[in-house]
Amino acid sequence: MGLYDLTVYDIIRKNASNFPNGTATIDSERRCTFKEFKDMVDPVAGGLLDAGVQKGDRIAVLAKNSLEYFVLYGAAAKVGAIMLVINWRLSAQEVEFILNDCAPKLVFADDEYQAIISQTAAGVDSVEKYYALGEAGGDYAGFDSLSKPDKSEEIDVGWDDGYVIIHTAAVAGEPRGALLSHGNLIVSNIESMHRMVLTENDVNLCTLPLFHVAGLGAALVMMHAGGANVIMPKFDAAEAAQWIEKEKVTMFFNFAPILQMILDQVNENSRDVSSLRHISGMDLPENIQKFKEKAPHVCFWAGFGQTETSGGVTAATFDEKPGSAGKLNTLARVMLVDDHDNEVEVGEPGEIAVRGPLVFKGYWKRDEDNEYTFRNGWHHTGDVGRFDEQGYLWYVKRKAEKELIKPGGENVYPVEVESAVMEHPSVEEVSVIGIRDLKWGEAIKAVCVLKEGASLTAEELIEFVGGKIARFKKPQYVEFVPSLPKDEEGEIDRDKVKEQHAK
Repeated sequence: MGLYDLTVYDIIRKNASNFPNGTATIDSERRCTFKEFKDMVDPVAGGLLDAGVQKGDRIAVLAKNSLEYFVLYGAAAKVGAIMLVINWRLSAQEVEFILNDCAPKLVFADDEYQAIISQTAAGVDSVEKYYALGEAGGDYAGFDSLSKPDKSEEIDVGWDDGYVIIHTAAVAGEPRGALLSHGNLIVSNIESMHRMVLTENDVNLCTLPLFHVAGLGAALVMMHAGGANVIMPKFDAAEAAQWIEKEKVTMFFNFAPILQMILDQVNENSRDVSSLRHISGMDLPENIQKFKEKAPHVCFWAGFGQTETSGGVTAATFDEKPGSAGKLNTLARVMLVDDHDNEVEVGEPGEIAVRGPLVFKGYWKRDEDNEYTFRNGWHHTGDVGRFDEQGYLWYVKRKAEKELIKPGGENVYPVEVESAVMEHPSVEEVSVIGIRDLKWGEAIKAVCVLKEGASLTAEELIEFVGGKIARFKKPQYVEFVPSLPKDEEGEIDRDKVKEQHAK
């Protein structure tokens, strides 16, 4: 480790010294202090080394949130391994692609997802050993078997070393692994700690999965501040409201419909959520206003960010400028550019380009994509926004090359869904679009042309697609039409499809 380096493991070491008896994690079975947490991380780091893991090796995880998941993040940080975190909503085919894309040496899975991993085993050559995030069983060694004498102090892990790979949605039919460094995430922590004034007295409700940049970011910033993380394996509204009341939770990250579901529990069961100070994410203004009546001291934070920027690069409270994505964060530089990378005037829309220590290290093994994304020394997000005279960023749209749908905070690219739809023998053409949805924010709609003489129902097509890709990517709506509008080159005109069918 160099003179100017700092890593995620250094946060764990600092907390064990500064807050040895402070609460690090809470779940339904255990409360773990920061000293106890470090004492769990160190022998697992030794076990990773004993299993042959070297600096830069990938270790894959397919599991729901747990204390063991947190511990594995810590152990990987200590030995310089790269966490390959996988969305547990994906199909076996999608999981196999990710494993082959990043060639992990070890795979960790909890009981619920070991069957999916087993389906990929024949097609993935890199994996040397499989571990459970619990008890041993079948081909999976128990998590406790990783406890070995720790010999990782000699490993040179630095600020700029890769730490986690998070696969983004499939822009052109294939997901891309965004590599984030220790430094990326630490800078993101500092940004959030500064903005929210987080301390060891704060408590994060870990509702979002640890494979998501928002879920990971919220957990890490709370750990960095010395506060506690309440670990939920997955979101459950009744449990979330109960945890908020019991542990005096001060922060959580929200994607629709989380806020509304917690609010329903508050109203139905008289849960006290007045301890909340910060909620970040997206939701409808009416839901935010209703929630503020129950938690009068809470700040709702809106902003712009993505996995590739380690979280947010702009932010503001909802009340500050309703509808905007906030102002520039302290540690980010943003410029809006036209198609020739010229900066646009204030008030004019342009692609959001970012510089600074929040920008990720690049897409794993995607040299051409990286060259294009980082052209002219800026990270090009593929999103379009405009600045107003007061410096607030207003989100406009996504560029056509990066058309994106966000149901419930997940990223879904239309081309991926279209590819699955086109595998059905009855479909001649399809255009997949996002439509406004009161519950999920956005919903997926497939507008289809059937082959002559073919017969197909919406329900049959939805179920077919759900068997090909992750079920959260399947259309919620299907409309059959005689033809789709085309542009001058004979390609489907998605903008016109939206004009005609996005209702």
